[in-house]
Amino acid sequence: MPPPSDPTVKPPEIHKRNTFTVKVNRADQLLFDGQVGQITGLKERAKEFLSNPQNLPNLPEKMSTEIPLIGKYEVSKGVISLQNDRGTSYDMYFKVQNELTGAINELKDELARVRFGRAYKDCKEDQREAIDKAIPTAISEAEPKNVGGN
Repeated sequence: MPPPSDPTVKPPEIHKRNTFTVKVNRADQLLFDGQVGQITGLKERAKEFLSNPQNLPNLPEKMSTEIPLIGKYEVSKGVISLQNDRGTSYDMYFKVQNELTGAINELKDELARVRFGRAYKDCKEDQREAIDKAIPTAISEAEPKNVGGN
């Protein structure tokens, strides 16, 4: 467990554009970024959000970072915030988790193929570490609560 945070230190501000909110209600309905959505569209929306390929002002900011083996890379400041209702089914919970994790894994795999000519899983350890720095796993999960009827 990490040490308790210092109560006198203010946590960093997370801009709205840097947060992709995914909510699942007790009826297993999805709401992402304020719009009703289907599980089939979640992975692509999450990938677009995290990569922000056209550097749109309504998608996450990027920070130019020097990464060993990759060089200068625009790392997304995007975070996916997942909120489940207490009544969300386990099946839907796992489907949502799989889609979000799949989005990150696909982005890592795409970068590995471009930079190293192989799938992420086939990269050497130092190459995987470089990819992980370029595409951080940025999923924040809140305690289940009553998130409403979407």
